[in-house]
Amino acid sequence: MADYHFVYKDVEGASTQWDDIQRKLGNLPPKPPAFKPPSFEPAPDPDSAPKDKPWIDQKTEEELEELEDDLDDDRFLEEYRKKRLAEMRETANIRKYGSVIPISGSDFVREVSQAPPEVWVVVILYKEGFPECRLLLQCLEELASRYPVTKFVKIISTDCIPNYPDRNLPTLLVYNNGAVKANYVGLNSFGRRCTPEGVALVLCGSDPVLNDGQSGNNPSKEAVIEGVRKKFIEKVVTQHEEDDDDDGSSSD
Repeated sequence: MADYHFVYKDVEGASTQWDDIQRKLGNLPPKPPAFKPPSFEPAPDPDSAPKDKPWIDQKTEEELEELEDDLDDDRFLEEYRKKRLAEMRETANIRKYGSVIPISGSDFVREVSQAPPEVWVVVILYKEGFPECRLLLQCLEELASRYPVTKFVKIISTDCIPNYPDRNLPTLLVYNNGAVKANYVGLNSFGRRCTPEGVALVLCGSDPVLNDGQSGNNPSKEAVIEGVRKKFIEKVVTQHEEDDDDDGSSSD
């Protein structure tokens, strides 16, 4: 018998009234969505980007040098370019350390007392085999990498002070411009749980001891403490996300 049912298909393959009736009756699957080609977006043109402060902040020192002629007509941007260049050169010239440096008794005057006046020096008196010393050293290693403009050094306690009592270990001494600015005896100085963030907040309690090199040579105490708090929050969030991932993988 001949099939007298003719079904018209449009250019996208979608059916017309007959298929709509069949779908209502449940004889056909739902109608597929109409095809839409992706919208066209031209590739970004660096030359068309607005020339403003964020645009200058993204430039390297060499690129800022080349911009001198291009910004002659814009006095504000030219002044800002010069300021950015000066900041970048100052940052490049800042003395950086980045780790806890071991010193001996004979090095103390040169490495600590005679350090440049703008450099804060954190000295840990310690001995091998003391768990408290090992824990504080771990915290200082993290802070030294995070704040490379602050100088961290470690010295065996009796090399620094003959007959220094072991019961006082670990001890931190904070120096600036050849003078002792603070001292902290024992691990209890840093709270019940000794963490890098807790040590950082204690060190910056009275002076801007820590310096990451991003705020010039003279960051304020408040700015440093705010930076420490932000680092602490970021660390807590990261650890929380990692714990969630571990729980998810273990449940699988």
